[in-house]
Amino acid sequence: MGMDIQLDEHQLLLVSTVRQFCEKNVKAQARAWDKHETFPAEVVREMGQMGLLGICQPEDVGGSGLGYVELALVCEEVGRYDGSLALTIASHNGLGTGHLAGFGSKAQKDKFLPRLARGEILGAWGLTEPGSGSDAAGMRTTAVKQGDQWILNGAKMFITQGTVAGCYVVLAITDRDKRQRGITAFMLEPGMKGFTTRKLNDKMGMRASDTAELIFENVELTDDHVVGEVGSGFIDTMKILDRGRITIAAIGCGIIRGSLEEGLKYSKDRQAFGKPISEFQAIQWKLANMAVDYDASRLLTLRAAALADKKMPFSKEASIAKLFASEAAMRASSEAIQIHGGYGYTQEFPVERYLRDAKLLEIGEGTSEVQRMVIARHVLA
Repeated sequence: MGMDIQLDEHQLLLVSTVRQFCEKNVKAQARAWDKHETFPAEVVREMGQMGLLGICQPEDVGGSGLGYVELALVCEEVGRYDGSLALTIASHNGLGTGHLAGFGSKAQKDKFLPRLARGEILGAWGLTEPGSGSDAAGMRTTAVKQGDQWILNGAKMFITQGTVAGCYVVLAITDRDKRQRGITAFMLEPGMKGFTTRKLNDKMGMRASDTAELIFENVELTDDHVVGEVGSGFIDTMKILDRGRITIAAIGCGIIRGSLEEGLKYSKDRQAFGKPISEFQAIQWKLANMAVDYDASRLLTLRAAALADKKMPFSKEASIAKLFASEAAMRASSEAIQIHGGYGYTQEFPVERYLRDAKLLEIGEGTSEVQRMVIARHVLA
């Protein structure tokens, strides 16, 4: 694939380093991880040692001191080989760690950020509930103040890194009358009394990403566990989601590129009617569409990432990138299966996994429908 955007030498080195790592450690294993729903803890730890789990965190806390452009580039590279692993990197860097880095107290950051940035522990972020996804403000988890303690009750659903995290940021209602302004973020650790997790199995895709339900039964927390201001949790959350949309878009870019590269390779090898199927216009047009989807998705994603790095408004651009790249990933992976014919429908080739993984990108971090709402709001403003 041609380099369409001028990356500097450090960015090019980062991309090639991650690519080599994935060729060696991810490519051959991704199918087995998917099949057995294995969370590749060892590979994730190695990526932490490479600095890939603290990309946007400053060097003084053990991070890489890079930006969202670099994080997007990494998520794309990993997503080319394994969407699940890319999702682990994206959610760890962006959600739990991002919320703590953006809004946590000095004590909270001192305790967790260096270990999160080095990948010694993983972060998880609890927003979605069994009965509330897109309507995040409709959550039911509550934290009630009793004396000098908060008593947390409720449940969170579809939480990435849910059973493997060492640090959780969880959103709960602290004042129902205030709706969005009555939601507060809390910091939890595994092993707290009343806090349990349950791994969710049998997902359609992203099967090597750890997904869980979190259950809170009278978990006792102090004011030291509040992340940010009491009542500001939801407002802070919206800022986190904007950034998370960039990384979801980047995973989409990886899946599109993987679909195109696998489709190209197969179409040149496969013969029909005495010549490679890549010589048929029907196949060429599929490849052309995938190439257009890849370039467009990548340009949109890196535009949003560059704006985020420059501290400029990027909410609309992040939603546009996420919407386009996730839907393009579905198109490209579906076409890649079509190019492979019957073989595309088997697990012998990775393209069927790309399709299953791509579907989550249209759902997580705000559905396609929610992205259209966000974009429309900006267009109409």
